[in-house]
Amino acid sequence: MSTQNYLVISALGKDRPGIVDALSKSILEFGCNITDSRMTVLGGEFAILLMVEGNWNTLTKMEESIAGLEQQLSLTIIAKRTEQRDRSNPFLPYVVEVVSLDHPGIVHQLASFFSKRSINIEDMATTSYAAPHTGTMMFSVHMTVGIPADIHIASLRDEFMEFCDAINLDAIIEPAQR
Repeated sequence: MSTQNYLVISALGKDRPGIVDALSKSILEFGCNITDSRMTVLGGEFAILLMVEGNWNTLTKMEESIAGLEQQLSLTIIAKRTEQRDRSNPFLPYVVEVVSLDHPGIVHQLASFFSKRSINIEDMATTSYAAPHTGTMMFSVHMTVGIPADIHIASLRDEFMEFCDAINLDAIIEPAQR
């Protein structure tokens, strides 16, 4: 049985240099280790998700210090205990790339397509941008999905491409490079 315990930390605050430095230093000082993270700037806000591992005592001390860290770092912080991910159900990681004219509902339509097929969205990043030369607003989606091993990939790819054609999305779906 593993002696490691896990804490997922979400932090949000006004973007400025040094946030990652200060937060990672605090985690290290508690004797914990960052095992996975995602961070980005959205508008003027900085957002970070971290999975931190440590023994039960170090994570408990860290949880008890969240209010102080929030004040010290001027961040809104949420922490939640978790466990290592269950990998007993095999899945195939695939990358999905989509580009289209920007309009409401694209993320929902994609999420619905995969959800109806019991395909989990593992990671997703989206962005809006002005197309070169024309300035037309475009939208791009990059996601990694976990496809259950019992799904016929060629059929899924055909269904996905037809789905995207029907709603005017340019898309690819291909195996993730490890």
